[in-house]
Amino acid sequence: MRDAKTIVFVFSSDRPASHRSPVGLFRFRFSSSVTSCTTKSSGEILTASGSLWFERTMLGPIAVAVVVGVLGWAYQALKPPPPKICGSRNGPPVMSPRVKLSDGRYLAYREIGAPKEEAKYKVIVIHGFDSSKDLNLPIPQELIEELKIYFLFYDRAGYGDSDPNPSRTVKNEASDIEELADRLQIGSRFYVIGVSMGAYPAWGCLRYIPHRLSGISLVVPFVHYWWHSFPSRLLREAFGKLQVTDQWTFRVAHHAPWLLYWWMTQKWFTSLSIMAGNMKIFSRGDMEIIKSCGDKINLCQEKIKHQGVHESLHRDLIAGYASWEFDPLELENPFPDNQGSVHLWQGMEDRIIPCEINQYIAQKLPWIRYHEVPNGGHLCIFESDLCVAVIRALLLG
Repeated sequence: MRDAKTIVFVFSSDRPASHRSPVGLFRFRFSSSVTSCTTKSSGEILTASGSLWFERTMLGPIAVAVVVGVLGWAYQALKPPPPKICGSRNGPPVMSPRVKLSDGRYLAYREIGAPKEEAKYKVIVIHGFDSSKDLNLPIPQELIEELKIYFLFYDRAGYGDSDPNPSRTVKNEASDIEELADRLQIGSRFYVIGVSMGAYPAWGCLRYIPHRLSGISLVVPFVHYWWHSFPSRLLREAFGKLQVTDQWTFRVAHHAPWLLYWWMTQKWFTSLSIMAGNMKIFSRGDMEIIKSCGDKINLCQEKIKHQGVHESLHRDLIAGYASWEFDPLELENPFPDNQGSVHLWQGMEDRIIPCEINQYIAQKLPWIRYHEVPNGGHLCIFESDLCVAVIRALLLG
């Protein structure tokens, strides 16, 4: 028989000898083929000679299968599901009036107040995160009749009955507002109220369509923790006041938006406090509003995300926390002749939007009329008296 190399594998067994297999332990000798086989019952050493058949023929395919499996899992985990577009075969029915934009998308809207043909003031309201055109602001009918106000609410892209926009940015959010106003023929100028996350489209209006504005009010407005013109220490300290899970979510939205769908849907830990129902983010005043208003804050809560949570909430975070082409400190006064005004309302007990950043904006941009609400939380706009104050200040100065 040819000379053959011998390879020994050692393993152990906790079973007593009396319970071991009668086959015992195999000893194989290989050259080009197996030439002998003996058994031992007293030891546990398997010897083999020749090439490692298992290693050569099995380990490679197994490794490939593992890699392919991991890549397949990662692809499925990272890839959001397709949207359920309103009016499509698999989507929800269209339940609201809509206008068609120049890019083919539809925006849904809701009108209240005085007829636009008769109105003295025309106001577009931009809803916030996890909200919609059915935002139920406590606007007294008496105020509407007194000032002859027309209000236009709309679903931002991906929310409610408005088509998704995979390319959402601050700029095209402002363009949507301008085009909506033109389609509904509300006039060459109009007022804007941006609430919470709805403030980033409002900032976009100040940057991209200031010539269309009669006035603008930012209420408990969204802040960006990577605005480049702000002191890094200020941004860092404000950011540090947020819930740790929220900090990580905003980091992912800014630095790795392609990872956000996985981050928001993984089950290992909380991704965003407000979506997890963490009530610690609300002030005492907010809790009183939640108890008194409940589901009346949004009239059709079930419709907000019915085209998909990624197309509404996730893309909102991505657009808001993307790198902007500007930041607020670079804006110029859109009303140098005082023919309009810009207002910023900050709740001093707001635990969702740290007040320091908006205070800094007001200090650096003296043309912004800054209003602090001493006991106000993030939901202070739902207090009737404050809602009236916001509207009167915007329209009457």
